[in-house]
Amino acid sequence: QVQLVESGGGLVQAGGSLRLSCTASGRTFSTYTMGWFRQAPGKEREFVAGLSWSGDSSYYADSVQGRFTISRDNAKKSMYLQMNSLKPEDAAVYYCAAARSGRDILTMPDYWGQGTQVTVSS
Repeated sequence: QVQLVESGGGLVQAGGSLRLSCTASGRTFSTYTMGWFRQAPGKEREFVAGLSWSGDSSYYADSVQGRFTISRDNAKKSMYLQMNSLKPEDAAVYYCAAARSGRDILTMPDYWGQGTQVTVSS
């Protein structure tokens, strides 16, 4: 079993930056594909960014490409999301997710964090 805990959310003005962190428990963090999702009020949860177990392969939703950067530190069992040039439409609860080897982070995450709120004022 893996537990994921997000942190770093908060209130920021449009154009500003935030860095989200996700810390995992368990011994096999380095084998998981990791990802970030978000859910705004009244909307479905959507994929934001994903990162391979090695950190060599990353992919992003079109809406955040070029503004957000996903990264990980396997030694610290942590994953990060650097969010720059934030827009009001980026406001949501952001969730950390992990998928075991062989599973697709976009459609079959195995573990979820509890979420951290990001609010962007215009």
